[in-house]
This record gives sequence, structure tokens and C-alpha cells, in this order.
Amino acid sequence: MRQAIWAALLAVAATAAPAGTANAQAYPSRPVKLVVGFAPAGAADYVARAISEPLGRALGQSVIVENRAGAGSSVAAEYVAKAAPDGYTLLIASPASISVNPALNPKLGYKPSDLVPITKVSASGLVVAVNPQIGITSIRDLIAAAKKEPGKLNYASSGNGSAPHLSGVLFTRLAGIQMVHVPFKGGGPAVQSVIANDTQLTFGTPPSTLPLIKAGRLRGLAVTTKARSPLVPDLPGMAEAGLPDYDMNFWYGFFVPVGTPPAVAKKIFDATLVALQEPGVKAAYAREGTETAASRSSEEFAAFLAEDAKFWVRLVKESGATVD
Repeated sequence: MRQAIWAALLAVAATAAPAGTANAQAYPSRPVKLVVGFAPAGAADYVARAISEPLGRALGQSVIVENRAGAGSSVAAEYVAKAAPDGYTLLIASPASISVNPALNPKLGYKPSDLVPITKVSASGLVVAVNPQIGITSIRDLIAAAKKEPGKLNYASSGNGSAPHLSGVLFTRLAGIQMVHVPFKGGGPAVQSVIANDTQLTFGTPPSTLPLIKAGRLRGLAVTTKARSPLVPDLPGMAEAGLPDYDMNFWYGFFVPVGTPPAVAKKIFDATLVALQEPGVKAAYAREGTETAASRSSEEFAAFLAEDAKFWVRLVKESGATVD
């Protein structure tokens, strides 16, 4: 159903009036805003800022990153969904905005169909990281500690419905343990709470956790993918770490408001592909355990979203997760 909606939106956009085509030919004539749904210093912010300058060069105008944190990225998604459909307001979104939050909260101020997918931008697993002072050095240690004292360990996330939140939900279910979820407005504040030992661990994005692991302020236990990642070679995958049924990946992608002229959307798609091919962008992402992951077309990205949503919606339903 979701795939059919996005396909219909793309088809409607393709029949836009000639006036829209004329406007698209002049696009962009001023700076473009790229909206991030989380606080600075988190993964979404890092991915957006690493590509903003190359994307601006490809478009021929500056790309300005704007953080609008809140409600697990729903604040930003609603803002972009209600923005003028002219290509000057883009959203960088993860499964939280597109699949999870609508499943958690049917009263959101936007629908996924209010946003037109452009392309996937990046993909990676998450990192399970703990405060070094709590004495947990492996996934097996973590599970044993949680079983010994159910509910004592608190895990931080970048917000309700975020990939880190649901990664923790899936982990507790598969491991048969109890931990308390503590949401924040971004990955940066979440990991800072772990460093302060206000919370004890996080299922954090690589950009949020890896620099702090290297600095010794966090201890990495594993990546959330089944196998060890070549981008994070020092940490085991979940099968190696002792929880072989666990496998969690997440992505970021670009979206625009429904009604955006197709020629404008195509310019954004083409410019994004150019930016993602730049060695500097690939290197910047790789340093933080993330890979570039451009879609072959906007239609392919829409088809991917339709299938991906099934996983996240099923996880929300099975876990019983709710918004605060």
C-alpha cells in the first residue's frame, strides 16, 4: 500500500503544469535548506553537514543545515511536509520519520505520503557502547548484568521511535532482559548521558559513538549487524558477540514536500548522486563507520521504503513501544 502511494505521488508529479517546469529550469536561484530532525553532533547532523557543501556545489547554491529536534524527528518531518513544495526545503530522514513514528502515533501532524522520496544517502549499523566505569566489557557481560538485576540498566537513545530506541527494544526482546529506555533529542545528548553515567549504555549511531570510543570515554561492545563491519573492524558483529539472531541496520535519505515539481526533484536527485561520488564525502562517512548508499532512482528508493517499512512497523507492534 505504501509503495502504491509513493508511486502515485511520483506519477502525479510527472504531470505537473508547464509553469512548474519553467520554475524548475530556474531552480535553484537561492540557498536550499536541509532540515535535520535531531540535535547537533548526532548521526543525522553529521551525515547532513558532510554532504551539504558538495551538494551545494552540485546544485550551484549554498545548502544550509537547520536542526529542528523533537518528537523523535517528527517535528522536522512535519515542518518539511508543510513547507512550500519548491525544492528549497529538504528533509534528511531515517526510518523514524517515515515508518516508525507514524506507526507509534497516528495523531502526527503529517503522513509519510506528505513527503516524496528522493534518494537514500547513507547506511550503517549501530554501535552498542557503555560507560567504561560500569565493568561491562562484552555483549555477554551486558546480558548477564541485565539478567542479574532486571531494570537497573538504562539505555539512552536519540528519541522515541528512533533506530537506537528500537534497536534497544529488539535487543531486550531477543536477549530476554529488562532495561529502561531514556530518550533524548539527539544522539549527541544521548551519548553524553552515558559518559556522565546518568545512563549506562546506548545503541548509538557510529558518528555519535566511535570518536568517543577512540578517546576512551565510551567502551564499544559490538556493532548491531549480524557480521563484523569492515567500517568498524575493531568491534564484533552480533553473531560473534553472542546474540546471533540480532541484526539491525539503518539509513538516511532525502525527502521533499509532496507537490514538488518533478524536474526540481530530479535536479536534487542528480546533485545528490554527484555529491555522494566525491571522495571527500565517502571518506568522511567511512571515518564515522557509515557508507554512502545512493539509490539508482527515486522510484527505487520508494520501492525500498515500502519493504523497509514492514520491518519497522512489525517491530513497533511486536515490542509494544509507545510514544511518551
